[in-house]
Amino acid sequence: MTDYSAFTAETFDPHRHAHEILAGEAGLLQHSGSKGRHTKTTSLLDSALGKDDISVAISKLNFSIDDVSKQIKSVVFEYHESLLQEAARVSELDGSFNTVKGGLDELSLSLEKLRSKIRDPYHNLSTLVLRFRRLQQASDVLRRAGRFVTLSRRLEFQMEELQSAVSLNGDQGSSAVSVTRAEELYEGDRERVIAKAALSIAELVALLGTPLRSDASPERSQSEDEDNENPIPLRDIRIINQHLPLIESSQKKISAEMQNMVLSGLADLNQSRIASALQTAYNLRSLPELVQSLVMDLTEAVRVRISSAFDVSKISKELKKDAAPSSPNLAYRSRVRNEPTTLTAPQWTQALWGRMEALIEELAGCCIKARVYALEKVLKLKKDPVTQVPFLDEALNVLDNRPSSTFWAVLAQALEKQLRDAARSNNFIQQTLSQGYPRFLRLFHEFFAKIAVQTDTVFTETQQSPETILVLRALSPFEALYLSRSTNKLNEATAQSLSGGIRSPPSMSEGLAVARTIVNELDAARFDPLLARSVARNVANVLNHFVTRISTMIAKDRPSYSLTGPVASPQQLLNIQLTTALYHCWARLDTLGNEYPPAIVSILSPAVKKLKDAFESIVDPLLASIRRETGAVIARLHKLNLGKSLGDAPTMGATSSYIKELSDKLVFVRGELISKFNVGELSNTWLLSIASHVVRTFVLHASIAKPLSESGKLQLTSDMTELEFSISAFLGDNAQSRTGLKLQSIGTEYKMLRAMRQILFLDNKSLSDPTKTGDLPPLVVLHHILVRSPIDLPHALHGWQESEYVKWVGEHEEEDALSLVESDLEQWKKLNGEGTPEGIESLGLARTVIQNAKSNTGVDS
Repeated sequence: MTDYSAFTAETFDPHRHAHEILAGEAGLLQHSGSKGRHTKTTSLLDSALGKDDISVAISKLNFSIDDVSKQIKSVVFEYHESLLQEAARVSELDGSFNTVKGGLDELSLSLEKLRSKIRDPYHNLSTLVLRFRRLQQASDVLRRAGRFVTLSRRLEFQMEELQSAVSLNGDQGSSAVSVTRAEELYEGDRERVIAKAALSIAELVALLGTPLRSDASPERSQSEDEDNENPIPLRDIRIINQHLPLIESSQKKISAEMQNMVLSGLADLNQSRIASALQTAYNLRSLPELVQSLVMDLTEAVRVRISSAFDVSKISKELKKDAAPSSPNLAYRSRVRNEPTTLTAPQWTQALWGRMEALIEELAGCCIKARVYALEKVLKLKKDPVTQVPFLDEALNVLDNRPSSTFWAVLAQALEKQLRDAARSNNFIQQTLSQGYPRFLRLFHEFFAKIAVQTDTVFTETQQSPETILVLRALSPFEALYLSRSTNKLNEATAQSLSGGIRSPPSMSEGLAVARTIVNELDAARFDPLLARSVARNVANVLNHFVTRISTMIAKDRPSYSLTGPVASPQQLLNIQLTTALYHCWARLDTLGNEYPPAIVSILSPAVKKLKDAFESIVDPLLASIRRETGAVIARLHKLNLGKSLGDAPTMGATSSYIKELSDKLVFVRGELISKFNVGELSNTWLLSIASHVVRTFVLHASIAKPLSESGKLQLTSDMTELEFSISAFLGDNAQSRTGLKLQSIGTEYKMLRAMRQILFLDNKSLSDPTKTGDLPPLVVLHHILVRSPIDLPHALHGWQESEYVKWVGEHEEEDALSLVESDLEQWKKLNGEGTPEGIESLGLARTVIQNAKSNTGVDS
């Protein structure tokens, strides 16, 4: 079959093939080449075409046809069973196809019947609906036309009534009765007539559906859709067009009357007239536009006033006009200057402040008259009688914000723009307003105070209205310049106080100078809470820097805290001067807590506290060194032989060496250190602290001195007497105090020292009597009981030095010390049993003292 593929091609055309053979062409080859579909031909045809013999070609074709027929027969014979099955299937399908065809015919018939039942009623219904719509349109036109004519006649009557009211007002006589009647009619009925006429006009315009213009005749489409639901314009009716001139003239007249009413109402603050005007505008459907126009007019007036106040050329012309009469013979006249000279600067400054005060008065007058607030108040009160929606909500459909908010926003923007432009273009205005910013700010405070009642604005230390914040933000460029200059003053004061460095450190005068500068800057800004906060933040930063710089100057080496003497070291003198400067600066600033509100104090407190921490960081190590060295001197008490008998004590009654050394230390501390601190009463506090520590330490050391004989007791008594003289001299010779401190000023420690002298000579039984040892702590009494007994003291039992034990007692609570002694007693009892009678007696006394101490602690708690 492949030999006859050319004949089986879809593009094979027998007629064309025959013509090609008759024409003697290689048809099959050309045919396959032109179409691109055939790749070869049969060998039989090639030979026939080559000889160009028609008869041979026909015979070859016949032969080929026969050959094909044989092949078809062979194929049919080979697949006859499959072909018979396919034929049977086709017969079966024929019956199914006939059934389907019958069903489709029935379906087509049913569809045609259904179409006839729906289509015809639909067309009839569509015709009726169209007729009904046209009737509705005709009825609507008649209704609107009738309403239009009625309203037009009513409007005509209202305009005649309005004209009669105007005529009556114009024809007033001299009679008071006629004048009063005319005024009542003019002010009362006339406003109601205008409002009613406006409502009539608004309804007429709504019926027309288009604006009232002479050239506004709507053109209707030539081919109007039958389903168009748009109402028919009344302008297409001739009788309606006859009423249009009256409506147009009435609308213009009512609008003009409305404008006059609202302007006169705002000028006189007549809320009734303003309400009538707004009602008229609402009836005319032009309320938002009217309110917007009024607000724009008021804000524009504010812009003009602010711009005029900062016009330098006007200031120059005014000064030139004032100076002209005093010098009429001057032949030379200079041009208008925008900057003052050195001679004219005071006049320019006075003129500028005069214009600023005038501007504030004008703005206050505008707000006191409260045109914007009167308008907004009426807008809030007036409501739609049907929907009860306030007129203010209607106006906000066009306005971005309430009229009062818009007024303040425009005021702040205009003020900010004029101040910024004036500062950029004129150095005189910039310098004058920045240097005198507190005065400039006070003008606005006066402005806020004047308008507070009418506008409900609030500007206090704790609360500021948004309007006031908005206006004050406009002054921010000048506030920034003022704060910069204020900070420069503070930095200059601190730099000047530290200019001498370590060689000439700051002292009391420098500290007071820094504090005085800070107080002056705060006082200049205290009238304004926001400005005061800004200045306070700058003050805090300056103080932190001041403390940081002083901290680098503090001497912290060994000579700074040693008590070798005989005079104070240079490092100590340096620290003393720095402490004095810091103290006086802190002392003055610490009083600001009673002068300023909490918001300002909270800003200043951390920086002021750093001043105190700074001088305490100098003094505390020095005081600790004094306590440490005096304690070391007192600890030498235990090197004395206090257990020798009276016969072995030829020097009994003489002052011990450690007391002499302690007295010398106290003299050095008082004369070379404490007295040089110029810190007022604070030095007395240090003196009392040192004296209390010395007495307490001495009493503790004396209470654990063991063994202690009668001569030792006498020696301790002598040392106590000398110590009293030394402490008394240490406290009393205070040059900075008008009345010297007395020994009794140290309080409990003084009583301890006196009681210690007495306890030395009490018998053992009296040691447990609180009435005889009441001024001594129970721990000291316990120590003395153990000194008289064979029981070891706590430090001896634990292997501590006396100074270590005294230090431990000072660092712990009395309850801990008593517990330590009690455990010592229990341990001694375990080791020694009942012991000697002396031990038994001492053990009982000690337990009695401990029990009394615990009971007293329980009562106290």
